[in-house]
Amino acid sequence: MALVYESDSTGSLTSRSNSTNSIDDLLNSEDADVPPGAWKSELNVRIDQIVDRKRSSTEGRADNFSVYAHILMAKYAKDEIENRMNDILPSILRSIKSETSERETVTALRALAVSIVTLDSDDIYDSVCDQLKRTISNSASTHSKIGAIHALGAAAFFGGASEEESEDIMAFLLEIIESDGNSVGAHDEGSMVVAALEEWGLLATEIEDLEETTEIAIEAFVDQLQSTDSGVQIAAGENIALLYEKSYTPREEDEEASEEDGDSDGEHERRDGDKMVKRYTVYRRQDQLLHTLDELANISTRKISKKDRKTLHSSFADIRNSVQKPTRGPKYSTAIDHETGRLYGGGRMRVRINRNVEVRIDKWWKLQRLNALRRVLQGGFVHQYDKNEAVSRCLPFSVASKR
Repeated sequence: MALVYESDSTGSLTSRSNSTNSIDDLLNSEDADVPPGAWKSELNVRIDQIVDRKRSSTEGRADNFSVYAHILMAKYAKDEIENRMNDILPSILRSIKSETSERETVTALRALAVSIVTLDSDDIYDSVCDQLKRTISNSASTHSKIGAIHALGAAAFFGGASEEESEDIMAFLLEIIESDGNSVGAHDEGSMVVAALEEWGLLATEIEDLEETTEIAIEAFVDQLQSTDSGVQIAAGENIALLYEKSYTPREEDEEASEEDGDSDGEHERRDGDKMVKRYTVYRRQDQLLHTLDELANISTRKISKKDRKTLHSSFADIRNSVQKPTRGPKYSTAIDHETGRLYGGGRMRVRINRNVEVRIDKWWKLQRLNALRRVLQGGFVHQYDKNEAVSRCLPFSVASKR
């Protein structure tokens, strides 16, 4: 029997089944009472119900999308869904297009995003792009618009968009950012601007030369530092740090060094020994920008919560550090490792995959991708990194420290 789940408007799962089993029981095959392949059977039941819309209700479809997405987050199920996507995708898109209820639309968008990451197909972007842009522009639901922005980012990044198509999506997202959401009928919706900033940052990590794009985007991001929404401020700041990071590339063998490219303490030297060269100026009023970042890193107003102040302090200390020294990534430390006698430098932020493998988040582009993957996969990120090449390909791993 298929379990029944319900969610709030954002699609979060809560059980409403009286059964002693839950979807998490099915996903945890170590339980002796649960057959190892039970989650596959449950997934197939949900797919059958997603595809057969004739006898379904909007609540039933939302339940099915929720459980389907939950399973795909927790288990790598490419083999289970790949041959059925010709039936699954039209049903998902129909629920997104019809907007019968906000919950059905949001859960369908979540199901779409996790399907895209699971499939790792170059063919899906063209099938979903237009509908997602229509939902972002025309939906009356802010939650649906946000879900569509995140699904569009996933589709462009994982679904086969060309660099030119990704740049078009970035321009579309930048309009949302510049207009505070007004360009898509969501004026002053901070959560909309955050979503657009996040997906812009994800797509920017794939663009090799951002010089032309930077000149336009940096003004919008600096303006958003004045937002009253701390989430908007942090997302804008992280994009600013990314733009500074991308303005430096390794020096070619036949290039001569200039005074601007490095400094005496070697902080423009990467771990592999490559010297980094500044290719262009990101922002001409950098002194003003550093002043703003310094204020945010030390903000003390009681108008925002203690938790938000702490987050702003931590985030903007890192962002300011990277604007001043663009080869320094997030959580860069100048403290000395007493065991090695060396600077800690970058890489203090790490995600442990297993006993032997970890992902060092020592660059802003890595942080952007990690955050994007966690938005889609949630608690299933580590499992997916281990099993799904589309995920591990995004973030290089290193041998885990023994300490």
